[in-house]
Amino acid sequence: MEEQNIQLFKAGQHIDVRGVLTYFNDLDLQGIKRLYIIEHPDTSIVRAWQGHKRENKWFLVLNGAFNLLTVQPDNWDNPSTDLKPALNLLKATDVSILHVPGGHATGITALESDSRLLVFSDLSTEESQKDDFRFDKNLWYQW
Repeated sequence: MEEQNIQLFKAGQHIDVRGVLTYFNDLDLQGIKRLYIIEHPDTSIVRAWQGHKRENKWFLVLNGAFNLLTVQPDNWDNPSTDLKPALNLLKATDVSILHVPGGHATGITALESDSRLLVFSDLSTEESQKDDFRFDKNLWYQW
């Protein structure tokens, strides 16, 4: 599999008397098949670790803030325990979209109550379920 890097797309804005228009003109969402929203009512919830060999995901915080960690498993059936995840701080006030390509596992936790995260995926639900790998939440990070 060709390795792709995780990318952060920063929003642009146009402000005039009508309000604010926020845009991502450099982001190509061709191939997106679905989207969903994850809501964390408080900061105690941890969603970790879920990985996909093929599925690409794009994350946009709608409200609040999240720590979104990524890691590349070296073996999908029995990964090393000493892998170091990358920490990505995503805030609704710092409008950006984080692209996580296939080949990564993610873990998320909200930093503020009532945080909401919009997720785009390039696989259908059925395709994603066939490409789904779950790992213990404390395998690479102590939440």
